[in-house]
Amino acid sequence: MMADVIPTAKSTAVQEANEKIKVTRTTASQLSTVDFDHLAFGKQYADHMLVAEYDGKEWKDAAILPFGNFSVSPSNAAWHYGQAIFEGIKAYKDPQGNPMIFRPQDNYARFLSSAERMGMPAIPEWLFIGGMAKLVDLDRDWVPTGEGCSLYLRPFMIAADEFIGVRPSETYKFAIINSPSGPYFNKPIHLLVQDKFVRAFPGGVGYAKAAGNYGGVMYPTMQARQQGYDQILWVDGYEHKYLQECGTMNVFVIIGNTAITPDLSQGTILAGVTRASVMDVLTDMGLALEERPISIDEITAAHKAGTLREVFGTGTAASLSYVEQLDYQDYKMTLDTTQYQVGAEVIHRLDAIRTGRAEDTRGWNFKI
Repeated sequence: MMADVIPTAKSTAVQEANEKIKVTRTTASQLSTVDFDHLAFGKQYADHMLVAEYDGKEWKDAAILPFGNFSVSPSNAAWHYGQAIFEGIKAYKDPQGNPMIFRPQDNYARFLSSAERMGMPAIPEWLFIGGMAKLVDLDRDWVPTGEGCSLYLRPFMIAADEFIGVRPSETYKFAIINSPSGPYFNKPIHLLVQDKFVRAFPGGVGYAKAAGNYGGVMYPTMQARQQGYDQILWVDGYEHKYLQECGTMNVFVIIGNTAITPDLSQGTILAGVTRASVMDVLTDMGLALEERPISIDEITAAHKAGTLREVFGTGTAASLSYVEQLDYQDYKMTLDTTQYQVGAEVIHRLDAIRTGRAEDTRGWNFKI
């Protein structure tokens, strides 16, 4: 029987988590019901979850419990006023079968940034990092090893006050759930450049991983899907031409021998952890990389000139997704994804690092 501590991880956060987090194991594992050869994304959940409560002063009652429902009041403040944030993180197994969480410290930093922007309390490192490591260790048999598969980790925090009034909540609930998942997109995608609706403006919450950012794009995304598109490529709200991000991904464009991705200076797009990883890998490959404003006009001109080589999205859930078609107003840009050399090499290198088949020179993997 596996111990309720993690003997190989030496960080202070993990040690503190082992001291503070109570573990109650499931007596009815659902592991045998999972077809690991045919995993969908976000459809099934591992046996356990981590939960903790904030009472207005401190985080307490941290526990790993069998996965199950919450009991929440109809007057819960998160439902009425939208104080809800989350992260997406993945765990893989190395060739020896040991779980590794990919770059959780970077997601932790972004979670703190989102919490601050939404007027929510900070999560201590022992709870976010240490608790996650403890949870993954307990559910290690749920980490799939198939190509393109991973254990998707969803940390989230919601307001917990039972109060209908417009003010920051005083109490909160934090939890982490796990989902063994296959690819988010299993084929190249079609994008519609949205120049009517707006996802984010400077000064808003576009850079935060707040639930409302996703709720606000549901209607135009639904319209786009009815037209046959997979996602929307959002542009700025002033001139309606400078690329921001897709609904679930950051975006990269390969023009000639240069990779270009929108910069973060306006605070309107998510500082993606996969985005940052891809930028490092592109640099390792020796490709010229530019982080700057890029307009849809520049992309259409490159397509007409024959220099637009690749367009792909990057994100924790989506990993790296090829764009096969990009439509802007009446202009359709079709791309031959079978010829994508840059994206293919990025995927190859990134997957090798995340699964321990290549040296992790940057210390990205948090080994359990």
